[in-house]
Amino acid sequence: MIRLLALDVDGTLTDGSIYIDGNGNEFKRFNVQDGMGIALLRRSGVKVALISGRFSSATETRARELQIDIVINGTENKLQTLKAICKELFIHPEEVVFAGDDINDIECIRWAGKGVAVANARSEVKKAADRVCLNEGGHGAVREVAEWILQDMDQGMGRTDR
Repeated sequence: MIRLLALDVDGTLTDGSIYIDGNGNEFKRFNVQDGMGIALLRRSGVKVALISGRFSSATETRARELQIDIVINGTENKLQTLKAICKELFIHPEEVVFAGDDINDIECIRWAGKGVAVANARSEVKKAADRVCLNEGGHGAVREVAEWILQDMDQGMGRTDR
């Protein structure tokens, strides 16, 4: 059973675009349906973690809005960070889904019980993944992953009404 969805941010939860105005203010585009997928997972008892290699105040704001359980915003070693999160929560690798899009996500994708690449991921990321989304990062990929997890949970409990 999946207990943790861990996500890369830029290119996975967003479309990878970073907008910076003349004053240095950063803007990112987040998908509302991805947010609903995260909310549905949380209601089902699945924890959600954001693991970003780059700090962004926009990421912090979105994570607060979605009440995301764990936000690591600017880490140099995503795999080490993911392992530390799992150790703290007593979660085993097979209970983890990790979704990403770029080469710094490959180690986490391989380590997790289920590694996912978004549709617009680099080809080497797709090769490392157990599953590739139909949707691109920032365009419903996270909702797609959430629905896979929820569907697997329902099937594991014998539910077919979803």
